[in-house]
Parts: sequence; structure tokens; C-alpha cells
Amino acid sequence: MKKLQQKIRQDGQVLSENVLKVDSFLNHQIDPALMQAIGEEFATRFQDACITKILTLESSGIAPSIMAAIQLDVPVIFGRKHQSLTLIDDLYTTTVYSYTKQTSNDIAISKDYITENDVVLIIDDFLANGQAALGLIDIVNQTGASLAGIGIVIEKGFQDGGKLLRERGYRLESLAIIESLVEGSITFRDEETN
Repeated sequence: MKKLQQKIRQDGQVLSENVLKVDSFLNHQIDPALMQAIGEEFATRFQDACITKILTLESSGIAPSIMAAIQLDVPVIFGRKHQSLTLIDDLYTTTVYSYTKQTSNDIAISKDYITENDVVLIIDDFLANGQAALGLIDIVNQTGASLAGIGIVIEKGFQDGGKLLRERGYRLESLAIIESLVEGSITFRDEETN
């Protein structure tokens, strides 16, 4: 997705060879026009998958998920990382390790919102080592629902998450795949062959 690549190159900050900061448009401050384009792209890529629900994690996955959900006309469910007084019983839970925050979080969703009759699309902002996606896949498996695929806004192609998910046979659609962040320069996978 060229528009996303341009935004990453223009406003993204390379903090190290493993860390890209995109909080000015994706996961702290949100660029609504870009997010709308991202949602439209996910909806186009998964339009024939008969999606009935989108599943994401709070909080960075919510914006792209909502925009895709508007296009697909389906609800969004987000896994909560923190206990709530209203989210206490009949939960699907799993533990997810955050590469960026270097912590593990127990995430939960209510059993009321996904059933074995659903076809679920997982959407998240980043894919690095694949732990968030695997946690959300675990929740989908607990529900008995079908997993249509995984939509990722930015994949770090130089880390193992994408390879792991593809090797396990999951449909993975990443809108921008970063091949390297060497010396502060961003290289996208599709640019390597140019």
C-alpha cells in the first residue's frame, strides 16, 4: 500500500534496527484519512471471506479495525488487556507478550461476542514476533469460530512473526512489510526487487 509506505517514510522515526515509531499517525495520534484508506484496503483484500466479526487488541488495533468493519459492515471486538468491573465472567482469555513493552498481558473477551458460527478477521497495527497474533488466534480457536485471516498494518519482515504465521498456514495480509531499518533508513520488501 503505497500511501501507507509514504506516510511511514515521511513521519515514521527509526529508533533502532528493531524499533519504528509511528505514533504520530497510527498508535497514539491517528490520521483518520490514512486509517480510512487502510480500512478500505483490508475490506478489499478480505471481501470474499464472508467475515462476520473483526477481532483486535486494545488499543492500537482498534482504529484500523473499525475502519475495516465499516466497509465490511461487521462488529469489532477488542481483547482487553486490563480487568474491568464489567468484564468478569464467561471470558475467553490468553496471555500475549508485547515486544515493544517487554511485558506479558492477559487479554480477555466476553464469550457473548464470538461464537462457533462466526468467521473472524484479526487486525492489528504491527507484526514483529507474532505473539499478539498468536494470542488472538488462540482466542478464536477457543470460540470454535473460523479464522478468515490476519490483517496487519505494518509487518517487520526482518523479524520472525510473518514467517511463523505463514508457515502455519494462516492467511496473512500485511499492508506494508519493512525489510530493514538499518542506519535509520526504511526499506520495504517490494522495493528490494526494484
